Amino acid sequence: MSKNPISFFSHSHHLLAVRDCQSQPDVLAFKGEERLSEPFRWRIEFTSADHAITREAMLMKAASLTLQAPVDQGWGIKIQQPVRVVQGVVTGFERLSTSADQTHYAVTLQPRLALLSRSRQNAIYQDMSVPQIVEKILRERHGMRGQDFVFTLNNAYPRREQVMQYGEDDLAFITRLLGEVGIWFRFTTDTRLHIDVVEFYDGRQGHVQGLTLPAVPPSGMHDAASDSVWDLASRFAVVEKSVSGRDYNYRNALEDMNVQADVTGGDDTTYGESYRWADNYLTPGDGYSHNPAPESGAFYARLRHERYLNGQTRVAAVTSCPALAPGSELKVSGGEDVSEVFQSGVLITAIVSTARRDRSFETAFDGIPLNSRYGFRPVPLPHPVMAGTLPARVTSTTVNDAYGHIDRDGRYRVNMLFDRAGWETGFESLWVRQARPYAGDTYGLHLPLLAGTEVAIAFEHGNPDRPYIAGVLHDSAHGDHVTIRNYKRNVLRTPKNNKLRLDDTAGQEHIKLSTEYGGKSQLNLGHLVDSEKQKRGEGFELRSDSWGSLRAEKGLFITADGQQKAQGQQLEMAPAISLLKGALNQITEWGSITQTHHNHSPDTSGLKQLVSSADKLKAPMMLMSAPKGLGAVTPETMLLHSGNGMHLQSIGEVSIASAQHLSANASQTLSLLAQNEGMRLVSGKGPLEIESHGDVLSLTSLKDVTVQSTQGHLQLTAKNGITLGCGGAYIRITPQGEVNIHGPGLISLKGQHDLQGPASEDFPLPELPTSVCKECLKRAQKRAQGFVSREG
Repeated sequence: MSKNPISFFSHSHHLLAVRDCQSQPDVLAFKGEERLSEPFRWRIEFTSADHAITREAMLMKAASLTLQAPVDQGWGIKIQQPVRVVQGVVTGFERLSTSADQTHYAVTLQPRLALLSRSRQNAIYQDMSVPQIVEKILRERHGMRGQDFVFTLNNAYPRREQVMQYGEDDLAFITRLLGEVGIWFRFTTDTRLHIDVVEFYDGRQGHVQGLTLPAVPPSGMHDAASDSVWDLASRFAVVEKSVSGRDYNYRNALEDMNVQADVTGGDDTTYGESYRWADNYLTPGDGYSHNPAPESGAFYARLRHERYLNGQTRVAAVTSCPALAPGSELKVSGGEDVSEVFQSGVLITAIVSTARRDRSFETAFDGIPLNSRYGFRPVPLPHPVMAGTLPARVTSTTVNDAYGHIDRDGRYRVNMLFDRAGWETGFESLWVRQARPYAGDTYGLHLPLLAGTEVAIAFEHGNPDRPYIAGVLHDSAHGDHVTIRNYKRNVLRTPKNNKLRLDDTAGQEHIKLSTEYGGKSQLNLGHLVDSEKQKRGEGFELRSDSWGSLRAEKGLFITADGQQKAQGQQLEMAPAISLLKGALNQITEWGSITQTHHNHSPDTSGLKQLVSSADKLKAPMMLMSAPKGLGAVTPETMLLHSGNGMHLQSIGEVSIASAQHLSANASQTLSLLAQNEGMRLVSGKGPLEIESHGDVLSLTSLKDVTVQSTQGHLQLTAKNGITLGCGGAYIRITPQGEVNIHGPGLISLKGQHDLQGPASEDFPLPELPTSVCKECLKRAQKRAQGFVSREG
C-alpha cells in the first residue's frame, strides 16, 4: 500500500510561479486536463494583493505549478514537500474580480508544444521520416533544442517521398503524423532546467511503472491517511474482430496489396471486419509478423486494430494521488472488491485534476488495461481533404530547359506555389504523375511539359500526400495560342513549332500538319491559306523544303479519278483497270497485224501479268491514272527503265521529239510498222544512213521504187557483185570486174560508142562494226552497266 499522505490540502499547498512576476500569486483553485498525445491544460485561479498585473507580465512567460503534500515529520509536525511539478508557459490570462484587499486572476498553463497550434503553415517535406519531420519543425520553426524533446522509439521509420502540410497548424500536423504511425507522447518536467520536456514513444517503453494504490473511499476514517483510489468503473464494448486493408501503388501496379490483421488472440467477444482502402502504404508487409515493417500495409492494419482494441475495455476511477499522470501504470489493491482489470494493472491515458481552497485535491482518470499483445495507440487526426486543385509550376534542373524534365516513368517535379522553402531548382517535389486523356502499356498521349508551365495539382482520395497533375493551364506569362483572334481554329503546337491545326471556319475548313525541320515540311488539306490567312489553293498539298519519299510496301495507287465524299473503296480503280485492259487488247491486236506484214510480234506476257497484278494491287506495284492526262517534266535527265517489258501505247498519236539526238536501240530486233498511211524517214540536214552490220539489207515495195539524188551522184557498189534484172534479162557485174549483159530477146544499145581497152576503178567499202557480245550484254543488264565489250 502506498504511504503517500492523502492530499487534503489547504490553500497554501500549491505553488504557482511565473518567471519575472514580482507579485506573489496565491492559488485559489485549479483544474488540470491531461491526455496522452495532447498538450495538457491547467487553468489556475489565484489571488494577489497586486491589483495591476498586466497581460505582458503573464502571457508567454514560463511558469510552473508545484503540487505539494504534507509529510509527517513526527510529533505532529507536517512539512509540505513537492510531489509533482507541472512546467509550461502561460497561454491565457484572466482578470476575474477585485476587492479592496486583493484581485482575482486566472492563468492557463500549457506546455510549449501547445504554442504550435498558433503556427498554421503550408509546407512540403521530402525524403524524411515522421520523427525527422517532427524534429525539423520543433528545431527550425520553434527553436527547440535537444533538451526540450526526446525520441525513444523501438522502430526505425522509413523516409517518405513527400509529406505535405496544408492549412494545418503545426500541432495538429505533427500530432496527425505521429498518430498515423502509432507514436504517442507525454510531458515531463526537467526541474534542473525548469523546462517542460515532450517525450515520444511507440511502445510500452514509455510507461511509468511501480505505482500501486488501495481502493479506499476518502472518508477520512478508512484510508489510513494515505492516497487511495475510489469510484472504480469498467466499461466493455464489442469491437472489430479483424482489420483488412488494400491500397494501390502505381510504382508496382501488379503487386498484391491486400493485408489483414487480427490482434485479438482468439477473443470471442469481438465481431466483424473493418476494411480500409488507401491507408497510403507502398508495400503490403508481412501480415503474420508480430512486428511488421513500419509503414507497411500490415503495420497500418495492426495499428488500426490495436486502436479498436483500446476501446474494448475502458476504466475510470478517482484518486487522491497527485503523482499520477498520463503514461503511468497503476495497480489497485483491495481484494475481491477490486476487479481483475485494476488488479492486473491499467495504463492511465487521461486525467482531470481539481482542487480548491475549500476542497481537497482529487484526480479523475481514464485508462485501458495493460495487455502483452498490444498497447496504447493514439487516434490520429484526419488529414485535410484536398478539394479542388492547387496551382504549381513544372520545374527542371536545367535553366531555360527546352525539353520536358521527366524521369524514366514519365513523371514531373513541380514547385507548389504555396511552398516558401528554398529548394534546389528541379527538386521542389517528389516525382508526380500526370493524368492524361489516353494511356496504356507503352502507348498513350503524352505531350511533355516544359519548366515554368502552370499545372493544376489534384490529390488521390483528397490525400495531401498523394498529388498528381490533373491539368495544364495557360497564364499571363504563358499565353494561350487559341484566343478570340483565332477562336475557330483547333491547334496543337509544340515548343519547337511542330503544329497540327484544324480550322473550322465555315466554307474554309482545313487541316495543317507541319514541322520546322529542314526549312518546313507540311501536309495541308482542304482550304489552303498562307500566313496571312489568304487563300493559296484547295484540296491537299504535301510539301517539304528538304527530301521526301512516298513508300508503300504492298503497292501504290495514284489517281485523279474522282471519288466524291470518299464513298468508294480505297482501291477502287475501275477506270484505270479499264484503260490497262484496253492497252492489252490493243497490243494483242497489233500482234496479229505485225504477223500479216511479216513484222515482229510484241511479247504480251509481261503486260498481261501487269494488268492482273494492278487490279486491287495484288502485287507491290505502282499504278497511276488520270482521266485528263498525265505529265512528267524536268529540265534535267529523265529515265524510264524496265527490267522486263516496256510498252508505250496510245489510241491517238505518239510523238517523240528531241532537240538534240534521238536513239532507238535493241539488242535483238527493231520493228517499225505503219499500217495504213506510210512511213517517212527524213534527214533534214546531214546524211541519211541505213546500214545492216551483220546481215542483208532488203528494200521491198509493192509498187515503184524510186532512188533519186537531186543534186548529187548516185553510186551503187558491192563487194561480191551487182545484178540488175527484169523480164529474164539482166546486167551483172562480177567480183572480177566482168560486165555481163544477157537477154532472152532484143538487146538495144543506142548512142555513141567509145570502145577502148580494159580499165578499172576502186570503190572502197566501209568497215562495218561487229555486233555486241550477247552474254556480256546480259551481265551488264543485271549489273546496270553502261559499257560492254564487243565480239572480236
